Amino acid sequence: TAIRYENYTRGIDAVFNYGIFNFNAPNFILRFALGETDYQLGVTDYERFAAEYYYLERDVWQQELNLTVQEKEKLVMLLEENYRPENRIYRYNFFYDNCATRPRDLIEKSIDGTLQYADDMTDTDSGISFRDLLHKYSKGHPWSRFGMNLCMGSQADKTINRRLMMFVPFYVQEYFNQARIVNKEGETRPLVLNEEKIIVTGNEEAEQSSDGFTPMQTALLLLILTAAATIYGIRRKKTLWGIDFALFFAAGTAGCILAFLALFSQHPAVSPNYLLFVFHPLHLFCLPCMLNRVRKRKRSRYMLANFIVLTLFILLWLVIPQRFPLAVLPLALCLLIRSASNLILTYDKK
Repeated sequence: TAIRYENYTRGIDAVFNYGIFNFNAPNFILRFALGETDYQLGVTDYERFAAEYYYLERDVWQQELNLTVQEKEKLVMLLEENYRPENRIYRYNFFYDNCATRPRDLIEKSIDGTLQYADDMTDTDSGISFRDLLHKYSKGHPWSRFGMNLCMGSQADKTINRRLMMFVPFYVQEYFNQARIVNKEGETRPLVLNEEKIIVTGNEEAEQSSDGFTPMQTALLLLILTAAATIYGIRRKKTLWGIDFALFFAAGTAGCILAFLALFSQHPAVSPNYLLFVFHPLHLFCLPCMLNRVRKRKRSRYMLANFIVLTLFILLWLVIPQRFPLAVLPLALCLLIRSASNLILTYDKK
């Protein structure tokens, strides 16, 4: 969402965009994970803006705002004030303060009166959560969706109100189309005079299908291989500790990332995350001791504890207050099977 400012007498046709960031900034990935990313307001000539979006195959819709002369002047003044070097940088928040909500807020401030939306924007009867919206706009990108689902905790599954839904540009567009301005005299007028699609590329990204294995297919394949190897190991009385090393090392590494986000990130939707019962740092920290006992064909208390925790997690899957990606189930079963293998082999030996 950006604001286009046209002034024919002054020869201005500029686009104000709050979505400018520097991917090469120091520690960008770390700061983004911590929720300490800084974005800024940028201004570009409309022709350059249009050429870039057409090149990137991104369609653009334009809504002409039904503002008075005074309101337009106030909006331009606010934009120019925001574009000052000391004001243009802001602390970006993916859900609450982003490049879609900033233009909305500025337009609301410029109105001489009140802006009334067609729906109650504060009521949480929408039945939609942050996770639902990310699912909606990540079609055709299963691995991105899977990664986001792993990182987002139970807070992402709470029903949000319509105003919070406006972190997505299409909802700003939709609710603006239905909004009306009520001035101080009580007179009403629509916020949007007209809407048109000004950049048409013909690219429907949401319909694109992904190539290669999906997360679910990959997880099922890993489960089949793990189960087959475990059955072989039990029959041959072999521990196959290398499989344990690979699985628990990967699960522990993922757990470190999830724990880092849950404990240190300022993002509001990453904590609490009940996936930490499956992927947690203890897999990594206890790996040497656990492998030592497995290699010596001794019962591992860690494996016993992991077996109990994962069994409870799978049994309580439907009642835990968080929606998990289905591909997590085969991955949890892989860890469960390997824990069971240690218990079975040591039981037989005893």
